[in-house]
Amino acid sequence: MTLAAYACWPQHTRGRLHPELAAPTRDEFQRDRDRIVHSSAFRRLVYKTQVFLNHEGDLFRTRLTHSLEVAQLGRSMARNLGLNEDLVEAIALAHDLGHTPFGHAGQDALNECMASHGGFEHNLQSLRVVDELEQRYPDYNGLNLCFETREGILKHCSLRNAEKIEAQEPSGVARRFITRSQPSLEAQLCNLADEIAYNAHDVDDGVRSGLLTLAQLRSVPLFEAHYLQTLVQHPQLAEPTSGRRLLYGVIRRMLSAQVYDLIDHTRAALAQARPASVEAVRQLPTMVGFSATMQQQSAALKRFLLVHLYRHPQVVQTTDHARTVVRELFAAYQGGAEPPRSPREVADYIAGMTDRFALREHERITGRKLL
Repeated sequence: MTLAAYACWPQHTRGRLHPELAAPTRDEFQRDRDRIVHSSAFRRLVYKTQVFLNHEGDLFRTRLTHSLEVAQLGRSMARNLGLNEDLVEAIALAHDLGHTPFGHAGQDALNECMASHGGFEHNLQSLRVVDELEQRYPDYNGLNLCFETREGILKHCSLRNAEKIEAQEPSGVARRFITRSQPSLEAQLCNLADEIAYNAHDVDDGVRSGLLTLAQLRSVPLFEAHYLQTLVQHPQLAEPTSGRRLLYGVIRRMLSAQVYDLIDHTRAALAQARPASVEAVRQLPTMVGFSATMQQQSAALKRFLLVHLYRHPQVVQTTDHARTVVRELFAAYQGGAEPPRSPREVADYIAGMTDRFALREHERITGRKLL
């Protein structure tokens, strides 16, 4: 692996909270990736969903398949930019470990339940999973990951929570939210790999579900341009029976266009700024990004998905039921546990649930089957 000067070099890591001897066959970021893959929280992602809930079909994306797609896109772009592929992969595989069951609906409901107890942020919960909740080692809680991996996992953080973390870990992973500095380029890259991946697979899942049509999607400039290119190259896909192949052709081109745009724009930004180290990167504006044109096209796609998919009546009805499941589970565990559990312990427990376990628990406690 050939790394640029501004990449995160494993031998220069800022280290782990609990010092460890080096491994004989793997560098520090490779060890982090392997620890994440073997964690219980990572395995549970297979039964945590994105837009469509686990009971709605076996072919829709889950948090696990999404994380793998982010890792694949991230590694591909990192390789072209001279960044550390293993660190990008570790961040990508861990970035959703703190997500609740039922996607964003579950997160919103749990945040409401925790409103008077510090709230709930899924990025902060992902960090909590790798720092505290995983119990795999005899001498400490968590996975004891490197600073750089933990920094990338904490994609967003409120100032209030950043100050709490900073008090416990001075100059640690939350410091940048206070000083308004930047994370590593690897962390910046994962942020956009996440966006590219979920936009593309939500288009796929939306059409597969029957909630979106190709005709609707043609109103989106990014989709329309690659729709026309696909038909020019493969005119036989205009046949009505070729809808699935046509959709895959368009999505593939959309992904490639965004990846190539990001690589070209980021490479030009780095050539102009010429950062000589990771620390220099932290003091610059965000370096990883799209061109202005691609940024506009990506934003238009996100607006389309918000209106036509995420707010579709069928999705809203299902997510309303999911919010009810989370709220009623929280109330039941908070009020009936012996010995009593703190609100944060209850939030940890619910956030760790898969969709199907949460549904079974809710039915067991309430006698009602909502989904």
